[in-house]
Amino acid sequence: MAEVPGATTSSVMPSARLLVVSASMGAGHDTVAAELVRRAAEQGHRASTVDILSLLPRGLGRWLRSGYQLSVRHAPWTYGAVYQAFLRPGRGPRPSGVPLARLAADRLRELVEQERADVVVPVFHLAAQLTGHLRAHRLLPVPSVVYMIEFGAHRHWLHPGNDRFLCLTEQAAQEVRQATGRPADVTGPVVAPRFTLPAPGAARWRRFFEDVHPGRTPVLMSAGAWGVASRPVATARLLARHAYLPVVLCGRNERMRASLTGIAGVLPLGWQEDMPGLMGATRALVDNAGGLTAVQALAAGLPVVSHRPLPGHFAHGARRMAELGVSDLTTDDPGLLESLARLSRPGAERDRRIGRGRTLFHDEGEPLDRVLAVTAAGTGR
Repeated sequence: MAEVPGATTSSVMPSARLLVVSASMGAGHDTVAAELVRRAAEQGHRASTVDILSLLPRGLGRWLRSGYQLSVRHAPWTYGAVYQAFLRPGRGPRPSGVPLARLAADRLRELVEQERADVVVPVFHLAAQLTGHLRAHRLLPVPSVVYMIEFGAHRHWLHPGNDRFLCLTEQAAQEVRQATGRPADVTGPVVAPRFTLPAPGAARWRRFFEDVHPGRTPVLMSAGAWGVASRPVATARLLARHAYLPVVLCGRNERMRASLTGIAGVLPLGWQEDMPGLMGATRALVDNAGGLTAVQALAAGLPVVSHRPLPGHFAHGARRMAELGVSDLTTDDPGLLESLARLSRPGAERDRRIGRGRTLFHDEGEPLDRVLAVTAAGTGR
């Protein structure tokens, strides 16, 4: 493992206190935060997590979450416009997220003192804006190590006040270094170990699929925790017509589930806990976000096809995954069917795709090790 400047693995403090700052925007950020906390506890450290939206005053966080959910679910073009105006990468001025993030500053500082935290780990871009601002103005006495859970780095992840950035890929790390001048390490994605182990529930799901829709090839369709997808009914009908069994993960969107219920050859599901079992029992994932579900699928050895990704960082992440060669990106029905035909069948191409996906996951540079190394160094600067 490459050494962190100013600290070595042997200098990592025997016990550290981590504060992971997440956001309840869907389930991805909170799931990553929970896994970091679990790993820290497993190694004998103390870790806790806080939702930055809960630190904003006067219910502002709830309003932001509701507005974001409404826009991506019912009018995704509006979120795409916001992304273009505020977040997209590239040159040119953009409005800063710092003024909004600063509204949570006092409560975050109080929490750091209360928890006696040794390091703050943002896993959401607004949190990274806040910790970067506080560190730059010497208002946060402990290091901040940003773990970027997305394949593409948009502007609001990139505050140069943060001490270090942890990235999924070398391309993202290079962009961070260029934009901020701060150190950035490649640590790969964080997923729970159950996604990389044989899934006990896979056999049960296979029997269920064969009982309810015999002879069809089961394919997962993911709409995330909020049940957000582009034309899910049309896509599910398309797959059903071509002898697939679309197993549609509707998250907590009961309206979406109801719209798919009763369509011949389609199996809509609500919120599911046994995602490793489902991934072990299906032949591919049709995804629209390039987010945590896609990352979990790569870890589980399930080929990913990003189909008609939602605008903004969703499409950006899907493009990055395709550029890495770990997924396909399709924008029309023939493209989706062609990708599934190649990747859902046993053979060398499927095996190569699974192998590429798993190369993202490695022990070297494991995020918690890097966080602890910066913590042992004091400031990481």
